[in-house]
Amino acid sequence: MSIRFRLSVMMLLEYMVWGAWYPDFSAYLGSVLKFTDGQVGAIYALLPIGCMVAPFFAGQLADRYFSTEKLLAVLHLLGAVPLYVVASATNYDGVWMWMLLWSLLYGPTLALTNSICFHHMPEAEGEFGLVRVWGTIGWIVVGLLLGVGLREGAPLLLGQFQGFDGMWLGAGLSVLLGLFCLLLPPTPPVRKSGSPWAFLSALKMLRDPEFAVFLGIAFVVATELMFYFVLTGPFLYAVGIAPGSAPAWMALAQAAEILTMIGLPWMLKRWGIRGTMMVGILAWPIRYGIFALGGPLWLILASLTLHGLCYVCFFTASYIYVDQAAEPENRASAQGLITFVLLGAGMVVGSWFAGFISDLYTVVDAAGARTVDYSRIFLVPLGLTVLCALLFVTFFRPRSRGTE
Repeated sequence: MSIRFRLSVMMLLEYMVWGAWYPDFSAYLGSVLKFTDGQVGAIYALLPIGCMVAPFFAGQLADRYFSTEKLLAVLHLLGAVPLYVVASATNYDGVWMWMLLWSLLYGPTLALTNSICFHHMPEAEGEFGLVRVWGTIGWIVVGLLLGVGLREGAPLLLGQFQGFDGMWLGAGLSVLLGLFCLLLPPTPPVRKSGSPWAFLSALKMLRDPEFAVFLGIAFVVATELMFYFVLTGPFLYAVGIAPGSAPAWMALAQAAEILTMIGLPWMLKRWGIRGTMMVGILAWPIRYGIFALGGPLWLILASLTLHGLCYVCFFTASYIYVDQAAEPENRASAQGLITFVLLGAGMVVGSWFAGFISDLYTVVDAAGARTVDYSRIFLVPLGLTVLCALLFVTFFRPRSRGTE
């Protein structure tokens, strides 16, 4: 098997494990297990916490002591255990504890899968997007599998199990991915004299003013991503789409993400890393500006396709830029650092911030009816992303590894 094929299968399975439980588990927790909204929110906050805590330690191991492919295999094989237990767990303390363990095991794999790709793709600008796109495809495939295939064939496939189908499937996929990681190309740690602490070397990258500016902007943009994930569904219903149709309409964003990922090599070649990220960061205020207008409906639905530019041109390009800025001996730790910012701290703060702003502009009358002023809500991420775009244009001048 070619290296690119193996890395593509790795990305496919990596995001299938996550996507197997993430979209529908909250509904299961609330309707079947009767957990409160606060308890559901606490469980969903565990993966961002795992992305904040674990990647530095995993990056240290990959950069200094263990081959990345073997570390990935161990993490995914161990990660199957908590998913297996949670599938049939019924009490909140048990679900929370086992999901915390899974988050600490899975969180670092998001950074390690990036680093192993960059290690084996010298021309990452032209190749990484074409490999990473399989992660998005995997998320869609597992959703279709659960929504159509397994529900139709449940008596034969998962009918004998009690609990949440997505967790059973996630556990099986985690075992499959763990075994497949042993087929990935060997990626030993880089031996170099000096500090044994790779994550400290990654943190020293903040001494570069351009990198520090980039990381600060990336954090703010990541917090604004949660306005899209948390509030777009109820907003679409408020502006008139049919009940229950939000997931289908939001699939436009995933389709656009796939197309943009395929076009990423062309954009990077034509515009460079800075220009590509600039396109991505400008797409955010355009989308939130349309949301703030509140109509017409066709324009709001069309603006969902901007998610491809928002996510791929900024988030995916950010992973490429960090790899360019890092030294060879701390590449895994550098990917851990950007994972900490984008998928960890950014998502945790963003979830709280989006909820706070939503509550601020929501009025509940005496009868309990809720009136949400979405125009004012979306003006907040609009203003913040415009500020980020101005700071980006003014202060960000990236330098790749070895430029100096």
